[in-house]
Amino acid sequence: MLKIYLGNMENAIYHPPTYFDNRYEDEWITNELSIRIIKAVDKSEVISSHLIQSPVLGTISTKELSGSVKTLMLMAFDQSGKVFNASVCGDDCAKWILSIGKSKDLTINLRHIMDFGEEDFEIEEDAIALDGVVVSANRSETTRRMAPTLVNVVDLKLFETTNSSTLSQGLNFQPGVRVETNCQNCGFQQVRINGLDGPYTQILIDSRPVFSALSGVYGLEQIPASMIERVEVMRGGGSALFGSSAIAGTINIITKEPLRNSGQLSHTITSLGGSSSFDNNTSLNASLVTDDHRAGLYIFGQNRYRSGYDYDGDGFTELPKLKNQTVGFRSYLKTSTYSKLTFEYHHMQEFRRGGDMLNRPPHEAHIAEQLQHSIDGGSLKFDYFSPDEKNRLSVFASAANTDRDSYYGPGNDPLKAYGKTTDLTAMGGAQYVHTFDKCLFMPSDLTAGLEYNRDRLKDNMWGYDRHTDQTVNIYSAFLQNEWKNERWSILVGGRLDKHNMVDNIIFSPRANLRFNPTQNINLRLSYSSGFRAPQAFDEDMHIENVGGTVAMIERAKDLKEEKSQSFSASADMYHRFGVFQTNFLIEGFYTRLTDV
Repeated sequence: MLKIYLGNMENAIYHPPTYFDNRYEDEWITNELSIRIIKAVDKSEVISSHLIQSPVLGTISTKELSGSVKTLMLMAFDQSGKVFNASVCGDDCAKWILSIGKSKDLTINLRHIMDFGEEDFEIEEDAIALDGVVVSANRSETTRRMAPTLVNVVDLKLFETTNSSTLSQGLNFQPGVRVETNCQNCGFQQVRINGLDGPYTQILIDSRPVFSALSGVYGLEQIPASMIERVEVMRGGGSALFGSSAIAGTINIITKEPLRNSGQLSHTITSLGGSSSFDNNTSLNASLVTDDHRAGLYIFGQNRYRSGYDYDGDGFTELPKLKNQTVGFRSYLKTSTYSKLTFEYHHMQEFRRGGDMLNRPPHEAHIAEQLQHSIDGGSLKFDYFSPDEKNRLSVFASAANTDRDSYYGPGNDPLKAYGKTTDLTAMGGAQYVHTFDKCLFMPSDLTAGLEYNRDRLKDNMWGYDRHTDQTVNIYSAFLQNEWKNERWSILVGGRLDKHNMVDNIIFSPRANLRFNPTQNINLRLSYSSGFRAPQAFDEDMHIENVGGTVAMIERAKDLKEEKSQSFSASADMYHRFGVFQTNFLIEGFYTRLTDV
């Protein structure tokens, strides 16, 4: 069966001809299929495993065959499980790709639209996306089938099918994840994984932890679906991969990358509970890619207006009034055959108001919670792949700045309840991956990296003389090795974090075992750890403000980090009944928290 992954796939072999020159075997050349491919594509004859007779160049060596022929032979004979970039082939490769896909299970990466001709062939959607690509399991792109730990994916189709315009709406349809609204005035939402509160879940943007404690308060509803390619959800401790707060699980938001020249404009209007309150959402996106696919730009924008919704008619909102605008882009530039720069930027502007008397200033209402957000975020990444595809280096930096004007208060002491919060989060680092043909007993990928994270938060409520000034610095190093083939995966790794609010260095280990008795049965055992450092800022303080009292949090001396030990086991089974694709998952987990 032929499976095609359309778009940039980082761990695919980007330049198969170079990979072929270092890996091919003599018997490939004299195979009957190769002889036919060489004759059809290169118009040449095979003399021996080392000599080819070309009508143009005369007698040539095997390494002088065309890139198309080399790529096709890799698809047919390579047993490493690698996915090859088929975009180096011309359209004359299409019929051969179809032929190879009929004789074996073949997954290829296409970065342009290939003309498969007029001959009929069957095509169907992979509804379960077992061979879809994920990065959250081991910080490198791999298929879900081969991932060392269970990763669930909320894809673009689910957002469209469920009319979900924001991240929080889409996550509602992911099993094992619960999104709940904890304040009817401001609409504060949190996501629960494995039963734990929202602060125990790490939220990432393109695998980077720039989603701070402040961003997480309203961020689930601020991130528009128009900037999301997919959302990966990994349950259990993930601090060995992504650092602090990855105790209950990890939610990784992968932003869209340009694939082809296209554009889309849409508008939806939704009635809230059949009432006269409506949620209006307009989104626009466009994708531009050069003919040689060396550069691309994806632009997105979204405008949302939701009326305040009063379910029981008591004059107080159950859902706050909301005005939200988002614009941004993601682009890439291939600086050479083996290197690429990726840029991402987004700006969000949001106004939300809940309580009563929504058209009056907040201090004139009986109860009001009003917030004005201005958020800017972006990232820069440089990727390099060695010609033999054995070494990969990524250098990256990300930042996000949140500026928030707020009012949390009752009407009996109105002017004191105004406040302002600023939060700047920045991180940078590097990651190196080396692929061993055999490390002790099996092929493996060794991953190592360094990261630095900084967060500066200032929270002021002048009327109550409440001031918070918190700076977090984290220095991190991680190392892991994954032995893997199509049947087994054994991963052992760990991460060291030095947090400026904790005296000791924090060590977070992990171990994962995957066994595939058949292609459609995945059995997994996992152990992972997580931690969450103490901090002085907690968004729950605003609840006290609305009640007319003021709460202050002061960190005690010698506080320890909260730590978790997580164990999980799962059996993931897939079966096809004709055109129907089914998935049956059994999963159990145990998490132990200490120093809470």
